[in-house]
Amino acid sequence: MKSNFRTIFLWVAVIALVVWVAGSTNVSSEKGKQIAFSEFIRLVKTEKVESVTFRGENEIKGKFVPDYKEGTSFETLGPTRAETYLAILEEKGITPNYEKEPEPGFLQTALVSWLPILAILFIFFLFMRQLQAGSNKAMSFGQSKAKQFSENESKIKFTDVAGCDEAKEELVETVDFLKNPKKFTRLGGKMPRGVLLVGPPGTGKTLLAKAVAGEAAVPFFSISGSDFVEMFVGVGASRVRSLFEGAKKSSPCVIFIDEIDAVGRHRGAGVGGGHDEREQTLNQLLVEMDGFEGSEGVIVIAATNRVDVLDPALLRPGRFDRRVHVPKPDLKGRLEILKVHTTKVPMSSSVDLSIVARSTPGFSGADLANLVNEAAILAARRELDFVESVDFEEAKDKVIMGSARKSMVISDEEKKHTAYHEAGHAIVAYVVPNNDPVHKVTIIPRGPALGVTMTLPIEDRFTLTRDRAESMIAYMMGGRVAEELIFGHLTTGASNDIERATDLARKMVTEWGMSEKLGPLNFSKGQENVFLGREMTQHSQFSAETSQLIDKEVRNIVEAAYKKATEALASHKKELVAMSEALLEYETIDAKDVKNIMEGKEVVKELLVETAQKKPKEEKKEEEKKTTDESGVVDLSKPVKA
Repeated sequence: MKSNFRTIFLWVAVIALVVWVAGSTNVSSEKGKQIAFSEFIRLVKTEKVESVTFRGENEIKGKFVPDYKEGTSFETLGPTRAETYLAILEEKGITPNYEKEPEPGFLQTALVSWLPILAILFIFFLFMRQLQAGSNKAMSFGQSKAKQFSENESKIKFTDVAGCDEAKEELVETVDFLKNPKKFTRLGGKMPRGVLLVGPPGTGKTLLAKAVAGEAAVPFFSISGSDFVEMFVGVGASRVRSLFEGAKKSSPCVIFIDEIDAVGRHRGAGVGGGHDEREQTLNQLLVEMDGFEGSEGVIVIAATNRVDVLDPALLRPGRFDRRVHVPKPDLKGRLEILKVHTTKVPMSSSVDLSIVARSTPGFSGADLANLVNEAAILAARRELDFVESVDFEEAKDKVIMGSARKSMVISDEEKKHTAYHEAGHAIVAYVVPNNDPVHKVTIIPRGPALGVTMTLPIEDRFTLTRDRAESMIAYMMGGRVAEELIFGHLTTGASNDIERATDLARKMVTEWGMSEKLGPLNFSKGQENVFLGREMTQHSQFSAETSQLIDKEVRNIVEAAYKKATEALASHKKELVAMSEALLEYETIDAKDVKNIMEGKEVVKELLVETAQKKPKEEKKEEEKKTTDESGVVDLSKPVKA
């Protein structure tokens, strides 16, 4: 800060001197009209000049007569010898005056003479200072960018992590190894070199590392994989050396590398391979983790969701001894995560977190945190003091299906097509066995979809049977079949359904061995290579005849499911019409309404979440007053709005 102030002060001083010198060299006398010497002689002869003043050798100034309309004074340059035109002035009765040029003072002369030199020296001084600062930055360019945390800086503990108990146990043991190494080394055990956290995005890998930083009573270094790689060759390797040198001095300690796939990708990948900067960085990381010198007392924790692209040398024991999988949470895990995220959220007694957990299969920890946040925002928007179950329901729909586009104008014809399309999905899911129960059907546009049919599993599933896969394809085909059955023509509304059904059928044939003609063989290897250029050197694993047979089997599976959906809707056409009419009237129906329609009962709809009106706080206070009798005792038989 002081250096910047000094630089600004010097610049202001230099500018002030330049302005002062420039002002001093200017003569403050009034400038006259510039005329030619011949014009000056003509004006003198015509008696238009009143007075003349000579200055220096050839500078002439003067004043015009008072009645001259083109100005009051003039300036010109004459010949060096004034005697040549003095006779003309004497003839007209003009006596010239003589004026000497003022001599500049010593200070002004010195400044005018030395100022350019001083300015050049000053600019050179600033340039050298900047060059020196740049040199210092260049010298520190290869230094590690890791941030060091102490145990008091990180406020996240293991109690803040839920839904991944097995992964947490692995890291709790790692922290215990750092705090009490003799507990394990007394039986010949060695401290693990590295722990690799693997799992889908949002499952809590980075959160687990933050918990280690909060629990471990040792230095904790955190860095991202992308912080190593630069455009200059050798910088990444230098930063790896710098990181481990600092870690060894602080041993025992923990190094956390987030998104390690940015630097640890398979060597030689891509077109032409090559030994680029990223590979040099990876080579240095391999040596530091398990080379001749080793890194005793330093545990490396890394996180990635792309373990398939990591180099095999990085994954072997001795570098990453433990590979900890952090999967998406199950039902119990989701409930624990919701409890953690709702500790600071005031909730109504109507909220049952177990129901919310059951209705969010496949949600990661980040998704659940976002769900709670959206529910709190919706409740605040309605000016409530507590988050209610309807807020969680609306937030879940918003996270899964997108925000409702209520302002979107849809014609009655398109709305009717959408209603029959979604009703077709719902009826096939209800009638065809092995499908998940229908949770909600809506024709309110959400995200890119004009309508959504949402099914929820009764319990978490980790495997998929052939019967269930075929039922899922039939469910996907339900919307297209309904449109064809009612209107006799097809629309583009089933494009996403067809894409998903085709992908599922192809996986059944090529990956899961669910085709009777092709048998239990895998035909998907080499079809999706994660590295550009690898497919150029790999040959097809099967013949052209087999490829044709795969396409034929995929078609057979989809067409069989299409036929199953057609049979289901043709036998329940009455229910299809009734459900589409209910959707056109109410726009959204739930599982209870679907069951009533399929059983031939009348649909009785309550107030929808989307149309729920918020009550002003004054009305809520009036309701609370009405529930209290004259003695001031609350009547528990009457509801009190929270």
